[in-house]
Amino acid sequence: MAIDSLWQRLRGLVRPTPRDPETAPQARASSGSSRVADSLRSLLDDSTIPAAVRSELAADFARIESMLAKLERGELHIAVFGRVSAGKSALGNALLGHQAFPVGVLHGTTTEAGQALLDEAQHDGLVLIDTPGINELDGEARERLAFDVAEIADLVVFVCDGDLTRQELDALKTLAATQRPLLLALNKADRYGADELADLLDHLRQRVASLVRPDDVLAAAALPAAQRVIDVDAQGKETVHQRAPAPDVAALRERLLAIAAHEGKTLSAINAGLYAGRLTDQVSARIAQTRQQVATRLIRHYCLAKGVAVALNPIPVADLLAAAGLDAAMVVQLSRIYGLPLTRAESGRLVAVISAQLAALMGAIWGMQLVASALKGMSAGLSVLVTAAAQGALGWYATVLIGRAAERYLVGGKSWGDAGAKRAVADIVASLDRDSILREARGEILKRLKSQRG
Repeated sequence: MAIDSLWQRLRGLVRPTPRDPETAPQARASSGSSRVADSLRSLLDDSTIPAAVRSELAADFARIESMLAKLERGELHIAVFGRVSAGKSALGNALLGHQAFPVGVLHGTTTEAGQALLDEAQHDGLVLIDTPGINELDGEARERLAFDVAEIADLVVFVCDGDLTRQELDALKTLAATQRPLLLALNKADRYGADELADLLDHLRQRVASLVRPDDVLAAAALPAAQRVIDVDAQGKETVHQRAPAPDVAALRERLLAIAAHEGKTLSAINAGLYAGRLTDQVSARIAQTRQQVATRLIRHYCLAKGVAVALNPIPVADLLAAAGLDAAMVVQLSRIYGLPLTRAESGRLVAVISAQLAALMGAIWGMQLVASALKGMSAGLSVLVTAAAQGALGWYATVLIGRAAERYLVGGKSWGDAGAKRAVADIVASLDRDSILREARGEILKRLKSQRG
């Protein structure tokens, strides 16, 4: 599939499906996931992507492969995100029902992302991803990792243990900008009385009203504080000990399962589509950059060839005709670089159009070139060293303009755009530093002329 059209297709594939009372939501989601998976395969198999670009973006392509495998397995990836010591790992373990993630008393226990299937929901394919804390001291690398994981997750559970700090609210806004659905889990809820907890939840819902749906702000207690228990035996003897209550994550677990059942495949497909869209943009930018670099080298090669040819040809006007032939050959090569090959005749017509616009814009410069050409003929070539460098430099400069204008035409898909050739060529002329180009050209041409005379 052509790389330029992939993102448009993906955007259409993940567009929300209209409600259809006769079609099950799961069937619609499966259909959308299948189509997104097909588009991901097309991106991975696109033969138009240069090997160098594919190598440079190898990690991103590997991530697309991982997303494709996830879609095919029907998994929904959930990132557990938040501040250090808010209880992210403990909350993940409580949801799983076993110790899948390490939990410690020191800040920064989680130093890399880990994931495990939710035991109770294996058949629904829920996968929890534990992430490092966002505010760990000297933990910039781990914070970047946390954002990376959250970006590729289908849904984010943001864990706090009280009112949100400015840093937490900023992080929540950043996550919301990645277009991931967000749940806010108030962990350590056992520390609050019933009325205090209700007030805090209401306050949190107000603070995140534009980021998280009210129903998705939930209380949890992953590791409730131990309670003092007094047991009395048959003889009336009292024994005091500490007992750890069971985790209270039922509301959060039920919400996650409900999302997975009704929206899981759709969220996974949307996430994969969004990521593939960003990768497509990156690939397109890299290809454009590579093409421009190759085109720049090609134009310089023809500039040198044309500048020297014009400088050395002692026959009036004939040097200008030879220069036009070089320009046409250059445009043919440029068209191949940009994947829009032109015939020699088409190239000649394009050069004629560009030259006509340049002549209208820069008649004085071309007049100087004609005078220099005539001067060479009258002096039987004796004044070549005086005039050749200047004339060759003008030929060099003209080739730069023609090459860049042809590039503009090819990048536009063999089109000058709405403004037309006149405006496009004028923009190219305005964008280039003529004096610096002429200085460089004169220096290079004189160097070649002196080496040939020597």
